[in-house]
Amino acid sequence: MEEGRKIIAQNRKAYFNYSVEDKIECGIVLVGTEVKSVKAGNVSFADSFALIENGEVWIQNFLISEYSFSSVFNHSPERKKKLLLHRDQIKRLQRKTDEKGYTLVPLDFYLKNGIVKVTLGVCKGKKQFDKRESIKERDVNRDIAREFRKDIGGL
Repeated sequence: MEEGRKIIAQNRKAYFNYSVEDKIECGIVLVGTEVKSVKAGNVSFADSFALIENGEVWIQNFLISEYSFSSVFNHSPERKKKLLLHRDQIKRLQRKTDEKGYTLVPLDFYLKNGIVKVTLGVCKGKKQFDKRESIKERDVNRDIAREFRKDIGGL
């Protein structure tokens, strides 16, 4: 783990449903109560994705619960949020997503020196047989680790 980096939430489902081709770190535009709610861990982004509209990257279906200690000036939980990227990064992502089957999926949210950041993945959807292969590989690795621990414990 990098110095000054605290993971808030990870999208494990994304690694199962998609094969991640590329990763990019993005900033995210949030209002005050959203930042407090994110720091408290009140986020849900299992089915969220990012779109490129008019040269800007927007994240959709990313829900940040309302901050419980706030007054009437609270944020809307389901509003779309803007991601902060350089223009050349956005152009590169646009070229990638124009290819068939590629999409932008948030992989994790974290604090980096007190600032909320997003790791955005350029992903391609897995087929059903690819998912079964991932499950099989995970089970084999778990069995190998179990046998290895058993052999170490006997020494």
